Amino acid sequence: MSLHTLAPHLARALNEMNTAGRRKGAERVIVGIVPGRGGLGPRYRLEGCGDRLFLRMNSNSYLDLSLHPKVVEAETRAAERFGAGPGAVRFISGTYRPHVELEQRLASFHGREAALTMSAAYAAVMGVLPQVVTERTAVVSDALNHNCIINAVRLANPSHKAIYPHLDLAGLERALKAHEGRAARAVVVTDGVFSMRGDHAPLDRIVELCRRYDPAYPEGILSVVDDSHGVGAFGPSGRGTEEATRARADLLVGTLGKAFGVNGGYVVSSSTVIDYLRETAPCYVYSNPITPGEAAASLAALEIVDSPEGNERLVRVRRLAVRLRAGLEGIGLETIAGDHPIVPVIIRDAGKTAAMVRHCFEHNILATGLTYPVVPRGEDEIRLQVSADHTDRDLDEALDVLKQGRRK
Repeated sequence: MSLHTLAPHLARALNEMNTAGRRKGAERVIVGIVPGRGGLGPRYRLEGCGDRLFLRMNSNSYLDLSLHPKVVEAETRAAERFGAGPGAVRFISGTYRPHVELEQRLASFHGREAALTMSAAYAAVMGVLPQVVTERTAVVSDALNHNCIINAVRLANPSHKAIYPHLDLAGLERALKAHEGRAARAVVVTDGVFSMRGDHAPLDRIVELCRRYDPAYPEGILSVVDDSHGVGAFGPSGRGTEEATRARADLLVGTLGKAFGVNGGYVVSSSTVIDYLRETAPCYVYSNPITPGEAAASLAALEIVDSPEGNERLVRVRRLAVRLRAGLEGIGLETIAGDHPIVPVIIRDAGKTAAMVRHCFEHNILATGLTYPVVPRGEDEIRLQVSADHTDRDLDEALDVLKQGRRK
């Protein structure tokens, strides 16, 4: 089929997305950052918006480390020493000293024997899950797991698959019981912090269920957690959902591109598991790693998180998140309780969500609307995200704009 023949079909699909309110549309292009001053945090300039300055309420950089001088300096120095890119996949000649040091530090940070890094957390999940799923494996997954988990399970093609209602441990237990004697191995997979809601998995109880039913499966039950939004931004010292629930998964996936403010993904586990993944995970074996500069920057960010300065930033983000949730409730907007800097505004209507996002943009607030199929039908929302570079005045500004939008 030629592009000329295919084009009308694609245009029709795009039009259907647009009609349904599901099309993301043109991307906003950041062309400059103005440092915070006068009690305000940083403001962002966008292409085509002249001198307007925007408050960014949709960044994953929860601890504001992407602009931290030590992080930027570490990346600059490593790039000057090792070059802009790795030049090869890891097993050929693409492994540099910063990669090795970062993996050792990540393993130590999470109390594991070993770690490996990949180009992104999405790639890590897609690369890892299929390698621990066989034709005799049952995969049990939370209904609101991230898209990367959904696609990884599809790619893995397990013999049995079960989806339990969000955070429904009785549903998880029913699934584990149902597959006794039918599967040799079970893999229970969940987000740590759920990216659209900011709530988190009760990992301690999930791990306990896995332990209880493990003898019923000849090859055991493997617990897998993608805590990309949790690590660095959640738990007393930023070690994520595991720390917050005092539990440990068999295999933990995290990201370097959110709270750490850089780029890339990683997985930590036992040395045997990591050695196996280095040999088998296609996203590791056949794809270039993060650059040496990104690895060095991530290592610098990790050291900051694991320090008094990092603790101060975590405390600040928690306080601001509490303040924002209280402010939303005060102006009559629905949100979801939690301790994470993801603070959703539940609108429950795609059109109204889009209208509120437009209103925010018109008043120089960058916010992201989420509608079906990103979230379930009827749970349309605006996802606000608090960062350590925000101030009380920033939140007041955002709340004032949302209050005006609600009245409209």
